[in-house]
Amino acid sequence: MACRTLELTLVSARDLRAVNLVSKMEVYAVAYLAGDPRSRQRIPTDRAGGRDPTWNATVLLTVPASGTGSGAVRVVLRTERALGGDRDVGEVLLPLPDVLAGAGDTPTDATVACFPVRRIGSSKPQGVLNLSYKLGGVVHPDHLAARTEGGPPPVQAGDQSPTMAYLAAAATAYSAARPPQCLPPSTPYAAACVGASATSTSMRSSRWKLLN
Repeated sequence: MACRTLELTLVSARDLRAVNLVSKMEVYAVAYLAGDPRSRQRIPTDRAGGRDPTWNATVLLTVPASGTGSGAVRVVLRTERALGGDRDVGEVLLPLPDVLAGAGDTPTDATVACFPVRRIGSSKPQGVLNLSYKLGGVVHPDHLAARTEGGPPPVQAGDQSPTMAYLAAAATAYSAARPPQCLPPSTPYAAACVGASATSTSMRSSRWKLLN
């Protein structure tokens, strides 16, 4: 499946629900594709803004190239707490069909928007989230296959950004997910592990001799 990057910048939030009864709220956000917890990315905590945090932090998510079907980017706002663990403040859902609507194969300009923050599991809004987003060019899985087989490097439609390699790798994951595989013994990493294990065994043997 063809894919592209979604560059999502979380700018700030205003008038969030107060969920800390004693301490000041220190809010951060976690963004990911709904239904795909492996894509979770956290932005740094604002420790000064309280209910009106400011981040100006950007995350990169890999999304399908077209806006057909369903899907959404979920942004969960949470506050750190010293006791009892962190607590949810609210969430925002960005429908992917709306984000991708009308986008061609080339990168898009940034779109600025604000969304109501709703309590998780409720439709009641409390506060707003200010953000911006833009899309990278479309990457097709066959481009990655050409590079793997020694063909010319893939050309991303109209995009010469440094995220090319990231997108190309993500295209494979969308086209055919494979289970994790162990490294063969011939790889430098595996050889290093074997060497480290042998050294550890030798050290234990020498120490045993000294003790006896």
